[in-house]
Amino acid sequence: MAESPPAQPRAGSDYPRTLFEFGEFFPDEKACAAYLERLRWPDGFVCPKGHVAAAAWRSVRGLNVCPTCRCQTSATAGTIFEGTRKLRHWFLGAWEVTSQKYGASALGIQRALGLGSYETAWAWLHKLRRAMARPERDQLSGSVEVDETYLGEEEPGITGRRTINRAIVVIAVEMNEGHIGRIRLRHVPNVNATSLQGFIVDVVKPGSLIHTDGWQGYATIATKGFRHRVTVTRTLSQPAHIPFPGVHRVASLLKRWCLGTHQGAISKEHLPYYLDEFTFRFNRRTVQGARVALLPARHAGRPHSPRRHRQAFPRHRPWPTLPAQSQPRVMGVGGGKRIALTRDSRRLIPDVANASRSFHRV
Repeated sequence: MAESPPAQPRAGSDYPRTLFEFGEFFPDEKACAAYLERLRWPDGFVCPKGHVAAAAWRSVRGLNVCPTCRCQTSATAGTIFEGTRKLRHWFLGAWEVTSQKYGASALGIQRALGLGSYETAWAWLHKLRRAMARPERDQLSGSVEVDETYLGEEEPGITGRRTINRAIVVIAVEMNEGHIGRIRLRHVPNVNATSLQGFIVDVVKPGSLIHTDGWQGYATIATKGFRHRVTVTRTLSQPAHIPFPGVHRVASLLKRWCLGTHQGAISKEHLPYYLDEFTFRFNRRTVQGARVALLPARHAGRPHSPRRHRQAFPRHRPWPTLPAQSQPRVMGVGGGKRIALTRDSRRLIPDVANASRSFHRV
């Protein structure tokens, strides 16, 4: 007899739908830990050595103890929450990031949760972003629009698909009778056939209809098991967003989010994780509250190698310390933030006028 599919979690009983319900679900650290335990061991406790028990013993330190081998573990071990003393803060951070369509910036998380440093909030957000992408996620199917967009400051004199410093993002959008379905995004180094067709092979199910413009990078995609529909936009009298409404809508929302929430301060090094966050939230835009429930569950039972943020993100560094003799003087506002400049420190801080649009500021 075939096994029945697992029951889907129900809003309001298995996870919170609103911020008010969030406070009722997770009033303290113990409630958060119990929630993770239910997600990690839904059919009974399983220790790291593989022994199964109906329930684990509880040690004085609050750890779960296996009745068979006395092995100690916790619900946060091997997850992005390992070692934290502020599990409820993590849950609140996940709620802030996933419950609003515009997400949250590191500075916003620091202020909302009362964290001691911007660096801590930045590291927390990146850990959450890495938990948002499932390697085994389903491929897109049916009719799929594919096109590229460019993120970063405009480059005068550069036309077409050429770029010097801008970030190239290729977009695939599932279209269901004119309505946007799921999406996939990827930062690619160039727009040649290897980059573009490799992305399509990875994220789209073979046999699907791929709708692209006339760019040569897509010309041989039909040889890889896809149906291919080409619309040459250069010969059309109507703008490109008419034949390709899905990718242009997604590209517009992506740029608005980058410039609005993050003030354009996204480096190429970390751009893939920001794209994972945008994809995670966009694909769950019609699900109320479930996004925050799915996020902790994503890493509750999956092996993970948690490291301190200086090891996980070694290239992230705070702004250089100004010389002692240099006294900051507020010169103006750039990118929505007050920026202090001195004669000795101007070489250390990017161009204020372009700070809100630059994607190459670390």
